[in-house]
Amino acid sequence: MAIYNQIGVGYDLSRQADPQLLDIMARLLMLRECGAYVDIGCGTGNYTVELSRLGGKWSAFDQSELMIAEAKLKSSGIGWGVCDVERTIYKQNSFHAALCSLAIHHFQNLESAFSEVARILYPSGRFVIFTSTPEQMQGYWLNHYFPQMLARSMAQMPSKNKIEKALAQAKLELVGYETYDVSKELKDLFLYSGKFKPEIYLSASVRAGISSFRNFCSDEELKEGLQRLSMDIYSGAIHKLIQQYENNIGDYIFVVAEKPGK
Repeated sequence: MAIYNQIGVGYDLSRQADPQLLDIMARLLMLRECGAYVDIGCGTGNYTVELSRLGGKWSAFDQSELMIAEAKLKSSGIGWGVCDVERTIYKQNSFHAALCSLAIHHFQNLESAFSEVARILYPSGRFVIFTSTPEQMQGYWLNHYFPQMLARSMAQMPSKNKIEKALAQAKLELVGYETYDVSKELKDLFLYSGKFKPEIYLSASVRAGISSFRNFCSDEELKEGLQRLSMDIYSGAIHKLIQQYENNIGDYIFVVAEKPGK
């Protein structure tokens, strides 16, 4: 996740906590006032801060010192930390629930990371993951304009099968899945946030906050893809393309797991 030391500058210009996603997260975490929670790979803490206003005592960490420095400016009531997910700074049985949003694809070892999450959770504690699967990403119309970027992005995304195996190895029990479809009102401009707003990808500031564009899109592919996208937006051809990519498997997915109780 060290890439976010570079992405961090200006990150909050395009990455804001989305109200609908916040509601889903709070529900799946079973948020309550007396609970203790941790946000894993929290970035600049946008979701951490908003969730803390809904209830509970919150801690959060990220590998990026720059991200955490910005997060600290937003709230002094949250326990911010800089550490690796495989070796956190927390004691065993510290949290009632853990959240990891759009970050598991950055973990070097999914099994080790999930085992550490299990260690810091209370018995019966929940682990809520927000991510996308390679199968879902195949349904992004972005593939039409940036095929190499999407192929590289999909290659780093853990499949449902890999997630399930890593959870099982960490002795975390799968509770279930909940798919998420990008809405036209989405406020957080992550990779497929422009599903219905293709023009946002023409903005360099939006692309700067998306790791796929920063990590996996060559200058040549970016130039060609943006040119074709711009032409299709102007002609209206983009609307037909968006319809062609419609599917019923969701754009992203929430994975919910639990640490077995005593």
